Amino acid sequence: MTEKNTKLSVNLIKKFSAGELQELCKATEEAITSGIGFSWIKPPPRQNLENYWKGVLAMPQRNLFIGSFEGAVAASLQLVFPNRSNEASSFSASIDTHFVSPWARGHGLARRLLEAGEDLAFKSGFSQILLEVRETQERAISLYESAEYNKWGTLPAYHIVNKKVVSGSFYYKRLESKK
Repeated sequence: MTEKNTKLSVNLIKKFSAGELQELCKATEEAITSGIGFSWIKPPPRQNLENYWKGVLAMPQRNLFIGSFEGAVAASLQLVFPNRSNEASSFSASIDTHFVSPWARGHGLARRLLEAGEDLAFKSGFSQILLEVRETQERAISLYESAEYNKWGTLPAYHIVNKKVVSGSFYYKRLESKK
C-alpha cells in the first residue's frame, strides 16, 4: 500500500529496506526529544530502538506503516489487531506509535498515516479503532478530533513526564464504508 505526492509517501511494510530502520530510529529519537515519546521520556539507546522496531515487524498482529517526507523516513503508525483469543474485542483495532518527526510536520503526513491505518482496519473487517494520547499532544488531539474520533474518557494520571503527572485521553472511531 503506497500513497504518494511530490513530497509524501506512506507504506505498509513487512521488512525494512536498506536504511529504513536507521531512518525510523532517527525519526523516533527526534519525536521523543520533542515530547511525543509514546511511552518514552528520553530516547533509549539506539540498539533498544532497533530491537523495538524489529520486534514490531515480528508480531503478526502489528501492522507498521512508515511515512516519508521528501524521501526520508519521518513518521510511523502501528495498526494493532486484537489477539485471536480476545473474541469480545474482535471488532476493534487500535493505533499505536503514531508520530511525525518535527522536521516533517505540517505537510499532511500524520493524516495520511491515519487514513492508511483506517483503510487497512476497515478492509480487514474491523468496525472500530481505539487510540490514546497525552493531553500535551495538542496537534495530535486536533488531528484525531478533526478525523471524527470521539473522546470517551480521560485518565488524570496517564503518564509521568519530567516528574509531572500528565493526563491522557482515550478516543474511538467507528469505521464505515467510504462512499
